[in-house]
Amino acid sequence: MIIKTLAVDGFKNLKDVNLSFDKSLNVLCGENAQGKTNLIESMWICTGLKSFRGTKDKDFIGLEKDAFHIDLYFEDKQRSQNISFNMSKNNIKDKSVFLNGVKLNAPSKLFSSLNCVIFTPEDLELSKGSPENRRRFLDLSVCQIKRSYLGVVNKYDDIINQRNRLLKNIALGVSQKDELDVWDEQLAKLGSYISVLRYAYTKKLSKTAAELYRDITLGKEELSLKLFSTVFEKLEGRDDYSGEMYEEYLNRLKENADEDLRLGYTQAGVHRDDLVTYINGLPSREYGSQGQNRSVALVLKLAQAYILSDEIGDSPVMLLDDVLSELDLIRQNFVISKIKNMQVFITCCEKNKVSKLNMGKFFEVKNGFAHEIIRG
Repeated sequence: MIIKTLAVDGFKNLKDVNLSFDKSLNVLCGENAQGKTNLIESMWICTGLKSFRGTKDKDFIGLEKDAFHIDLYFEDKQRSQNISFNMSKNNIKDKSVFLNGVKLNAPSKLFSSLNCVIFTPEDLELSKGSPENRRRFLDLSVCQIKRSYLGVVNKYDDIINQRNRLLKNIALGVSQKDELDVWDEQLAKLGSYISVLRYAYTKKLSKTAAELYRDITLGKEELSLKLFSTVFEKLEGRDDYSGEMYEEYLNRLKENADEDLRLGYTQAGVHRDDLVTYINGLPSREYGSQGQNRSVALVLKLAQAYILSDEIGDSPVMLLDDVLSELDLIRQNFVISKIKNMQVFITCCEKNKVSKLNMGKFFEVKNGFAHEIIRG
């Protein structure tokens, strides 16, 4: 998959950007706060997913602009395609999104058309950061392969929020305990399904990440992964999410109901699960050095790209937002060597950090404008 051209105006600080990209490497250079990450973000929202920076819709439009416009042309393994994404300050909720000239009723309908993998400095904390970040990483990885999964996760999140509100209302005497039943049944159904898909993906991830980690440590260390479930003691070989798994999940919710009422939130469920990483059998979060945890994070993100490529039969576009500057030379070279068969976008503040890269195109981003640097 290759992004061929990108035209952007009014997206945050970007002004009249019109760029053609190399099919392999594209380096976006410039000082901080000039618009490099905004360019990456404008590509990312064309995947149909929410901003990786948590940007709210109203903040997409630049302060001096009334609207933003994005036109992106890309090629997949079958054909050339075009995405047009427009939004006005006058009506933020009414987003005008077109795929190949056909209007879509929501940006999310773009999902699975343009496939990208984003890697930010925050991702370097993936293995030792919060479980929530690892759950989000798992769910994004799964939904890139199975489009319908995104709706399941979103529905589960809505229901768990409603159940938690109900728990508080029961404690206040506003609602009755038997009202939990309808929410518990839905959570058990969705949660069992999510558990099956997360576990299946974790098995693939563990195999691919272990191979990559063996490479980066020259075979001196072994990486393994485990999906820790707050509901199921065992997930291997289980896929009956509408039968035994559903009943087990439902029973766990009912067993915990009194304690949930006391605490005011739901203790057990896929919203509390975790992806645990181990180096030589020890949890990297507790025992790994900073360098080891960064290596784990690197191979997890690379494995995500590899698995996605295998599943869809086409390599995703890699977006590396200021990641290389956070890595030592060994890890920089490792990353570059593992993504050389994909189209890659790299943002950086210092050209000398990537000056050894003699292929591809370089662009300068300054005050929201961008142009190609012609190297002689």
